[in-house]
Amino acid sequence: MLKKLFGRSSKSAGSHAANKNKVSTQVQKNTKAPTQSKPPSPKEGNPSKSKAAKTHTQSAPVSKPKPEVTPWSISEFVVEPAEGKTRFHDLNLTDAVMRGIHEQGFQYCSPIQAECLPEALKGRDTIGQAQTGTGKTAAFLLTILDRLIRNPLEERYASEPRALIIAPTRELAMQIGKDAETLTRYTDLNVVTVVGGMNYEAQRAMLRDHVVDILIATPGRLIDFMRSQDVFLDQVEVLVLDEADRMLDMGFIPDVRRIVRATLPKEERQTLLYSATFNYDVRILIDQWTINPHQVVIEPEQVTTDRVEQKLYLIAESEKFNILKRVLDEEKPERLIIFANRRDLTRNLCDKLNKHGHKAVLLSGEVPQEKRIRTLERFREGQVNILVATDVAGRGIHVEGVTHVVNYTLPEDPEDYVHRIGRTGRAGAKGVSISLISEDDAFVLPDLEKYLGTKLELTQP
Repeated sequence: MLKKLFGRSSKSAGSHAANKNKVSTQVQKNTKAPTQSKPPSPKEGNPSKSKAAKTHTQSAPVSKPKPEVTPWSISEFVVEPAEGKTRFHDLNLTDAVMRGIHEQGFQYCSPIQAECLPEALKGRDTIGQAQTGTGKTAAFLLTILDRLIRNPLEERYASEPRALIIAPTRELAMQIGKDAETLTRYTDLNVVTVVGGMNYEAQRAMLRDHVVDILIATPGRLIDFMRSQDVFLDQVEVLVLDEADRMLDMGFIPDVRRIVRATLPKEERQTLLYSATFNYDVRILIDQWTINPHQVVIEPEQVTTDRVEQKLYLIAESEKFNILKRVLDEEKPERLIIFANRRDLTRNLCDKLNKHGHKAVLLSGEVPQEKRIRTLERFREGQVNILVATDVAGRGIHVEGVTHVVNYTLPEDPEDYVHRIGRTGRAGAKGVSISLISEDDAFVLPDLEKYLGTKLELTQP
């Protein structure tokens, strides 16, 4: 959600550029214009064998409708200076971007935005470390938008994004895409999101038949389109790696290395790298992919927040479901996420809750992507009030008004505990976290307490 979002010049296309049909950047996004998919460069393969060598004479519909433009002036966006706060006005952003910010009702930068944006907007590589929900997404999106608007290109080609954002999960990529669509509402920038588990041909058409300004992708699906030569990354001016630590944990770094090698050299692009933690492996990537980066670390006052009341119940494994039912009856959560470690456990738990008269939906890796998106929308819109999930929903998913989180099983990674309970107690609201701890869960307690830096008080329900 956007509330959590805020909380160079052109390069030569290479020796093969002369063979491509040009696309004028002056053509409005909601008009049809001929486009040409880019033929491969010599390093990418034989043009005669390339799918991308075909000419497309008609654009498909753009990914977002252009709003009816009404007159607007920056004078309508009045924000008084405040000591210790940075206004978006202070960053000299373009009016089109400021209008999008104004429409969402935001006035002052979050700490990570205030620290990162001044240098990032100058084109400097920037490394930002902050916890989830602190506004990292807006920090890199505003950097991209300002750069692309201020440096328009006279000639554009289909399949060539100017900015690329890599995210580790489909849910996070879709969320970033949604935020980007909102912020670009009053610009002519075109945002395309490609992730696995969704209509491949539809995504392929958006890449091949459109001028793409900002491409948001998960590593696997992007590699697919690179192999088929439906996308070319040698014009990427801004590269963003979001949740780099998570990409390491999920084993995506070999794919990410391949993607980075396909972009402009680090001397010719701007690299923005954001992460909740900077371990040794992440720092190696920073050294390899950036030049003299501006590094920002926003340390939380404590690992977990005072806005979340943490309850830990010591119970037998066989008692968990009955205790969960009692929690639902007594706490009456308005919106609840229940986390468990295994897909089969979440599936069985969701079925049992529905059989007992509750409205629960499932979010796990075995659920098809399109259904996962519909599930999240139903949960966001309040059609159902219980979401049963694996840690696929632990990071990057921002749902307003989550009042309770239940750890049906404790995660093996202490960081995942923090991300789980961070789904509630957001935007200044209070939240409740309830962990059901059996003898099996007790084995991870020492590592969790060490990570949190505090002794956890276990009680009987």
